[in-house]
Amino acid sequence: MQSDNQQKQNQVIGPLGRPLTLDDLPNTNTKRWVIRRKAEVVAAVQGGLLTLEDACKRYSLSVEEFLSWQQAINQNGLAGLRTTRIQKYRSQEVDNR
Repeated sequence: MQSDNQQKQNQVIGPLGRPLTLDDLPNTNTKRWVIRRKAEVVAAVQGGLLTLEDACKRYSLSVEEFLSWQQAINQNGLAGLRTTRIQKYRSQEVDNR
């Protein structure tokens, strides 16, 4: 049983300022993660529409991947999500040489 503070929300405000419900979230089989889709998942978790665990399970994400999206938004807004995972790995490879 959930407490009042942990009660799931029916909708939250999405990254574009519009209400976002579970039906508005990206499909569970999403393969192409554009900025808007990443931001919608982050907004859903931050607003209580989904738990972190539910989001990771629903979209086959690691906790680290989700947290990197959240950190990118917190540090640089939606533009921070332009960085892809491959670009991060490539920069690490260059640093290790």
